[in-house]
Amino acid sequence: MNTYQVVVIGSGPGGYIAAIRCAQLGMKTAIIEKYNSLGGTCLNVGCIPSKALLDSSEHYYNASAHFGEHGIGVGKLTIDFPQMIQRKAGVVKQTTEGIQYLMKKNKIDVFTGHGSFKDSTTVIVKNADGKEETLKAEKVIIATGSKPAAPGFIKIDKKRIITSTEALSLEKLPASMVVIGGGIIGCELGSVYARLGTKVHIVEYMDSLIPTMDKDLGKDLMRSMKKIGVEFHLSTKVTDVKATAKQVTLHATNKKEEAVEIKAEYCLVAVGRKPYTDGLGLENIGIEMNERGQIPVNEHLQTKVGNVYAIGDVIEGAMLAHKAEEEGVFVAEVIAGQKPHINYLLIPGVVYTWPEVASVGYSEQQLKEQGVSYKSGKFPFSASGRARASMNTDGFVKVLADAATDEIVGVHMIGPRTADMIAEAVVAMEFKASAEDISRMSHAHPTYTEAFKEACLAATENRALNI
Repeated sequence: MNTYQVVVIGSGPGGYIAAIRCAQLGMKTAIIEKYNSLGGTCLNVGCIPSKALLDSSEHYYNASAHFGEHGIGVGKLTIDFPQMIQRKAGVVKQTTEGIQYLMKKNKIDVFTGHGSFKDSTTVIVKNADGKEETLKAEKVIIATGSKPAAPGFIKIDKKRIITSTEALSLEKLPASMVVIGGGIIGCELGSVYARLGTKVHIVEYMDSLIPTMDKDLGKDLMRSMKKIGVEFHLSTKVTDVKATAKQVTLHATNKKEEAVEIKAEYCLVAVGRKPYTDGLGLENIGIEMNERGQIPVNEHLQTKVGNVYAIGDVIEGAMLAHKAEEEGVFVAEVIAGQKPHINYLLIPGVVYTWPEVASVGYSEQQLKEQGVSYKSGKFPFSASGRARASMNTDGFVKVLADAATDEIVGVHMIGPRTADMIAEAVVAMEFKASAEDISRMSHAHPTYTEAFKEACLAATENRALNI
C-alpha cells in the first residue's frame, strides 16, 4: 500500500501548486489525475489554449485591419485554421509537459485514474482499464475543479451545440456562431471567431456584458466588440435551442417580450461552470455539498472531515485559476502549521479579449450598495501617447478611492495589456496605498501604465495632467 502525508485529487492549477508547496515543505506527496495529461481544465481545455487562439486571431485581425495604416503591405491574407488549432495544441503540450517535469523535480508521485474516497484516509485510484490502487493519506486535498454548466433544457451534443471545450478544437472555421452567455468565456471565444470572420451573436440574459464586473467595463467592451462585427442581444432569455446536422436554431425572448430567432452553424453554451465532484465518494466520508454543488469549508479551507481540505472551483468563490493557486499554497502551509493569508477581495479578474479587461476590489455598484462614500478618477487610453502609438486607444482606467482616507478600494481597467497592468493595482491595494501615493510614483513614459497614475491623479482633486 502507498502511504503519503498528503494526497491531492486533481492536477489543475490549484492541485499541482498545492502538491508542489507540500513537497517544498517536506511532505511526502502524491497527486491523482483522471486524464493522461496533467494541468486540469485550465491548461488543457481552458486558460492556456484559449489564450493561444486569442493571440492567433488578434495577429490575423491586426494584419487585416491595421497593418496598412502602419505602412505594412501583406498582400492577400489567408487563414489556415487547422494550423491555428495545431499551434494551440503544441502550446498545451509544452505546458502540460512542464507540469510533469515539476512533479518529477519535486519528487511527487503521479497516479493516473479516477480518485475516490473509501474512507477519510484511504483513496482508491481506478484507471481506465479498471485496475485499482489504494493510497493511504494523512491529509487529502480535493482540487477537482469544474465543468461547463448548461440550462436543463439545452442538450449539449458536442457537435452543433457545444461547450468551450469543443469550441477550442473545431476542425473548420465556422461561418456563424451564436454564443449563449456574455460573461468571460463567451466574450473571449466569441471574439476569437469574430476576428477570424465568423458572424458571431452573443445572447446575454442580463443587461450588460461581463455582468459580475463594474458596469462601465461591460459597456466599453461591447463597444469594442461591435467593431469586429459581434452582434449583441442583451436582456434576452433563451427558451430553446435545436440542432440539425448542419445548423442550430436558437429561440429567445427579449426585454420587450419580442421573439428572437437566430440560426448559426454552432451554438456555444457559455453560461458558466459548475463544481466537478462526480464519483469522489464524498458520501463515504460524510461530506454533503451545498445548494450550489460546492463543498463547504471553514476559514482554513478544511471540510467537516478534519483531515480533508478543498480548494479552487469546488468551493465557494470566483472560479479563477489564480484563486485556486493561492488556495493551494494556503492549504499546504496550513497543513504545515504555518499561518498563511488570502485577501479574496484582492484577487483580480481578467477578460482576455482585446482590449483586455481587468478588475480588482470593489465596483462602483458595490460601494453604492454598501453606502460607502468614495471618489472616482478616470483616464481614457485615447489620451495616452503610448496607446496612440500602438493604435490601441479603446478603453480607460478607473480608480475608486475612499472619500475620507484616499485609500484605493477598487481599480477597473479596459484597454491594452490591462491583464498585466492590474498587478500594480493589486500591489498598491495589498499595501493599502492611497490614490495620491500612486500619483506621486514615477511611471516610465510612454507606457500604458501611465494611465493608472493619471486615473489616480484624477481621483486626487481632479488633478489628471493629460486630459
